[in-house]
Order: sequence, then structure tokens, then C-alpha cells
Amino acid sequence: MAEKSNDNTSSDTISSKPKSKKYRKEKPWDNEDIDHWKIEPFSREDNPHTFTEESSFATLFPKYRENYLKEIWPHVTKALENVGIGCLLDLVEGSMTVKTTRKTYDPYIILKARDLIKLLARSVPFPQAVKILDDGVSCDIIKIGNIIRSKERFVKRRQRLIGPNGSTLKAIELLTQCYVMVQGNTVSSMGSYKGLKEVRKIVIDCLKNIHPIYHIKELMIKKELAQDPKLKNESWDRFLPHFKKQNVKRQKKQIKKKEYTPFPPPQTPRKIDLQLESGEYFLKPKEKAAREMEKKK
Repeated sequence: MAEKSNDNTSSDTISSKPKSKKYRKEKPWDNEDIDHWKIEPFSREDNPHTFTEESSFATLFPKYRENYLKEIWPHVTKALENVGIGCLLDLVEGSMTVKTTRKTYDPYIILKARDLIKLLARSVPFPQAVKILDDGVSCDIIKIGNIIRSKERFVKRRQRLIGPNGSTLKAIELLTQCYVMVQGNTVSSMGSYKGLKEVRKIVIDCLKNIHPIYHIKELMIKKELAQDPKLKNESWDRFLPHFKKQNVKRQKKQIKKKEYTPFPPPQTPRKIDLQLESGEYFLKPKEKAAREMEKKK
């Protein structure tokens, strides 16, 4: 009898589970206390061996960045040496190069170094750009130059993204917890993957004529909802605003068809013809001056 009751309980637990996880056994890491997204630091002990091949990346930089890069290059070299990466600044070709060395132990750090030189080329200041070497910080360079054909519209919408005195950009940075820099035909952003995804969406929608204020309002509501523990596992669709596109129909102007006449329109009268009609043409200079004075009075 006891065996039968155990079989019934086990069958009930299997039936209560979703179909995809019907026969899945519980694992030791199925615990809410464990943070599965935590990034563990990568140390020299994790990879004591050196690489067999050298990896390198190069990127070009604009002419106006040359003086700044010459000033900060010793700091860039020192920061990359700490993580075992070599770098080279070529002022003749206008390029920056990073490469792995015998001291490199982290296989992913070369991609971080590549992102660093990309950010420096896109006018991001060095104290901010060097943070990309830390774990948990990523970057995204969004190309916005080819979204709109009209140059005037592009400039207006790019300015809309920045906002008056940079207020819109500051609001985006605070809500997404990302650093955002608008420069020329690109937008450089640094932060977590979740924040970068939001920034990309806001930037591209702004260029497609959707105002950033809509996304800012949505992010503010999400931030408030995230603080409520009751709504943690619920859908937030009923709280979020739904903005609909309103296509206002314009009244078409009714064009009246003119009657066809083979004769050309009458000639407009000249200035002399008008003076002849009014009699002003025959007045003496003194009389003309007196009439003008009366008009002024």
C-alpha cells in the first residue's frame, strides 16, 4: 500500500510539471540563492600557458584626433601592458593597432582592447574608454549615418537625441545605466548588455522619427515596477503605455478646372499706363512732391 501511495505522489509531481520539463531531475544549481549571471574574475592561475598564435586588430582614426591620441598614448600603453596587450600608434597611416604578447593570459582581452581603440577613434575620452577593459562593461558603436537620406532631417533628429543642453541624452544615460556619446555619424555607448540593447533601440527609433521621450517614459515606469516585489513575476504590459501612430488625413485641395480659351491672357499694365489712367503722369514735379507729402501725413 505504501508503495502505491509513493507511485501516486511521483505521478502527481510529474503531471504538475510542464511537458518540456516532465522527466527533468533537479540539479544542485537549481537554487534561487545562486547568481547564474555573476561574472567570475579571470586570473593568471586560470590560464598559466601562453598563446601559440598572435592576434591583432587595427582601426583608423580621423585627423582631428591625432593630437589628443599623442598626448594620452603613454597612458593607453600602460593600461594595456597591465593586461598583457601590446599597442602601436601609427601617425603616418593614421591607425591604432593592438596585439597579443607572451604575457597575455586572458583570451578575451584582445577583443576588449579592440573595443578600446574603436572608442578612442570615436572621440570617447580615455578615462571613460579605459573602463571597457573591466569585466561586465561592454560597448556598442551604432552607425546612424545611412538611416536617413536627407542631411537636414538627419541633423535635426540627431539633435533631438541629444536634447536641449544634452538633457535627453542625460536622461537616457541615467535610465539605462550606460555612457552614451554622439559623434558625427555614430553613437558610442558603454555599459551592460541589457542597457546597450535599450540604447540601440532608442537611437534607431529616434532616427526613424519616434521621439526618445516615449522610450524614456516607458523606462521610468519599468524602473518603478521593478522595485515592487509583488509584480516581479507578472506581466507589465497593462502598466506600460501603448503609443499608437495617428495618421491625420489632410484635406485635399479641390482644383477648379479653368475653361480652355485659345486667346492668351491680357497683358498686365505698365507703371506709366497706371499713371496715365490716374492723371499722375501729367502733374508737375512740385505737385507730385505735395501729393507725396499728403500721403505721408
